[in-house]
Amino acid sequence: MSIKFLSKISFAFVTVALTASPVFAENVIRWASQGDALTSDPHAANESPTHSASRKVYDVLYYNDKDMKMTPWLATGHKLVNAKTWEFSLRKGVKFHDGSNFTADDVKFSIERALSPTSDLKGDISSIQEVKVINSHTVQIITKEPNPIMRNQLTNVFMMSKAWSEKHKVTQPQDRAGKQETYAVRHAMGTGPFKLELREPDVKTILVKNNNWWGLKTYPHQVDKIIYTPIANQATRVAALLSGELDFILDPPLQDLDRIKNTAGLHLEQTAQVRTIFLGMNQGVKELLTSNVKGKNPLSDQRVRQAMYQAINVEAIKKKVMRGYAVPAGLITPPAVHGYTEALNKRRPYDVSAAKKLLTEAGYPSGFSIQLDCPNNRYINDEGICQAVVGMLGKIGIKVNLSAIPKTLHFPKIKNRETDFYMLGWGVSSLDSHYVFNYLVKGADKGWNGTGFADADIDATILEIGKEVDFPKRDKMIAKVWQKLRDNVNYLPIHHQVIVWAMSDKLDIPIVADDGVRFIYTKFKK
Repeated sequence: MSIKFLSKISFAFVTVALTASPVFAENVIRWASQGDALTSDPHAANESPTHSASRKVYDVLYYNDKDMKMTPWLATGHKLVNAKTWEFSLRKGVKFHDGSNFTADDVKFSIERALSPTSDLKGDISSIQEVKVINSHTVQIITKEPNPIMRNQLTNVFMMSKAWSEKHKVTQPQDRAGKQETYAVRHAMGTGPFKLELREPDVKTILVKNNNWWGLKTYPHQVDKIIYTPIANQATRVAALLSGELDFILDPPLQDLDRIKNTAGLHLEQTAQVRTIFLGMNQGVKELLTSNVKGKNPLSDQRVRQAMYQAINVEAIKKKVMRGYAVPAGLITPPAVHGYTEALNKRRPYDVSAAKKLLTEAGYPSGFSIQLDCPNNRYINDEGICQAVVGMLGKIGIKVNLSAIPKTLHFPKIKNRETDFYMLGWGVSSLDSHYVFNYLVKGADKGWNGTGFADADIDATILEIGKEVDFPKRDKMIAKVWQKLRDNVNYLPIHHQVIVWAMSDKLDIPIVADDGVRFIYTKFKK
């Protein structure tokens, strides 16, 4: 087994990063997690930490609150003009951070920008055909077909200033695949509760309170300044919390939870997350990039994929790697998502003998070799999970080389189809199965579906789900797609994540199931 590592941040470096700028604000939150947002461009990356960062600076039309309840935000209401036309009334008196007015022109611009070729959000709002400005605070969204979950799909479409974007030549989202650098990568202009003061990717981000935020009367938070420092090294992250250099860490290492809980002045918050961790296998190519099998693809055989599934002992991963903080999964989506059922979530049994038999039947009695690509700074114990999988697959003769790298390098390998076998975790902002299908099942070029799975009937069903307003009929179609995925073994589900936050007793930050920090609900204790 070969493992690729990148160097870790030293404690001395982190200390400098945390203390380099003097702190003058009265109520300051200094916090950290293992990885940074991928960009400050709100439409360039469909990744939860990036959405969480954008949500602090930018607003949306509809907002998932601390209880994951969809709430009118920049839109105050809506009506259906006809089956394919949604009309939204916009909040009046809203200002961008530069003092300019938020209007319907900004909504039209932002949605059209999010539909651009370089946008990573376009897949979820692909039903939108046209955006019409009716007046300064009324906008219509016309869809190609009826869309029963339009509002859900708008919860991550952040509203940008059209004038600011034109001024700084960022009318199109950053092309992350092409490693493009634009003004929007390190700067921002939103209407949100915080202003971006400093953005040093992978080093430090500073936000300051927007005293003119429209929502302060309803959400009168007390946070004056937020200093975020990504700290990849687990021990360093915990040491900074224990020493008081940090007030809050989003992802405390599981092995340190008891230590943190028993430390005076600190406490933990815990909840089930709307995220599932799984492994993807590229079944769609003729020959794998990293395997010793030439001229054919062992992953294209369903028996091989099922053998890999049954060789992975998820209960052992839960106990030994996750220390109990996980729920074994049979689906690649968690219980909070519409379309999930316990029946479909039931796992195939862990059975090494059955797995070996399946490999032999498929023509690989001695197994084969393959590389597993894994992030080492994105999910809870991500690299540890992958290391466990390497050992388990080795028991059935599959020799796995593990490549563990930062998420900024890992995710492009999936989207650029440069991986045979990979880890991915998927959260569901719309809380609907269609979101999962649209990104992870439907055939797409350079999308998140790195499995190479292509099925014209399933693709057509997914399109129908997106426009079906008869919910019982829609639910049957959702179940059909989930059953197909289960039978075909497109992915190897591992577990639904359980998240834990650690923070100072002086803070009350309600934990949210999408793992996104909503600082507008923060309270300071004396």
